[in-house]
Amino acid sequence: MGKNVAIAGVTGAVGQELLRIIEERKFPFSSMKMLASERSVGKKIDFMGKTYTVELLTTDSFKGIDIALFSAGGQRSKEFAAAAVKAGAVVIDNSSAFRMDPEVPLVIPEINAGDIKKHKGIIANPNCSTIIAIVPVWPLHKANPVKRMVVSTYQAASGAGQSAMLEMVEQAREVLADKPVTCKVLKYQLAFNLYCHDSKIGDNGYNEEEMKLLNETRKIFHAPDIAITGTCVRVPVLRTHCESINLEFTNPITPDEVRAILAKAPGVSIIDDRKANRFPMPLDATGRDDCYVGRIRQDISLPGNRGINIWVAGDQIRKGAALNAIQIAELL
Repeated sequence: MGKNVAIAGVTGAVGQELLRIIEERKFPFSSMKMLASERSVGKKIDFMGKTYTVELLTTDSFKGIDIALFSAGGQRSKEFAAAAVKAGAVVIDNSSAFRMDPEVPLVIPEINAGDIKKHKGIIANPNCSTIIAIVPVWPLHKANPVKRMVVSTYQAASGAGQSAMLEMVEQAREVLADKPVTCKVLKYQLAFNLYCHDSKIGDNGYNEEEMKLLNETRKIFHAPDIAITGTCVRVPVLRTHCESINLEFTNPITPDEVRAILAKAPGVSIIDDRKANRFPMPLDATGRDDCYVGRIRQDISLPGNRGINIWVAGDQIRKGAALNAIQIAELL
């Protein structure tokens, strides 16, 4: 028997990807309600042979709904998630609103699917850069506990939403035409440029994106003591984040052992051809479910073969957001 599903934020990049994945994976639903802000109300969306009209997201939107997929931003999640739970729905929330709430499970199905059972109406989807980093790190951590993790992210425009992707393309046209560059959605010029992630900087000098990576990884791994540091950077790529990850393990580990573990890991594919100098690129992962791993090599700065470097590419809109949410819904 299919579930009654509502999608809040259906017209955004992640909302549209949710629809694609529901169709691809044949997620069983009896009814579908498409919700968005005033701006999109009345829009028609053709989906699986039926035309739906986008309705206004309100506190009364969730009567009879079993699963509510939220991808409308943290403010709207805080505003409307409680109403959805009160109406009897389970909320799978893609924003940062509830991720660090101790009462709310934060779930990547390949890692901590069991935490879903602890939900009290809301399950949080982790941040995209967290998901892409730790899907491949988890199987290594299980085999040989990670003591320290250093992450540098190369985050696509898609992380700032559909409007940011469109603006970056517009900026590229403007630069090539020698015109002034538009920065309405993006804080700075991203076309032919890159900049440190422009989320708010805290007192410790880390921005919010970097702290999400640290706090969320510890919560998902149930490892409050794992040492993590990161630098998050926005790069001129449309979609798919890449990450350079340096891992220090408890015991010695070789690149061949890492390859053998990752070859069997769910949600991971390897592109690691040293001879051809061919490793994961955004183009490899775009539109794909897996996180792609390459540049697997010993960290020669650490004694005793306890360090490994890897490079990861993962589609931020897909595994970093929509697919992870649908995988949680499937487990529900």
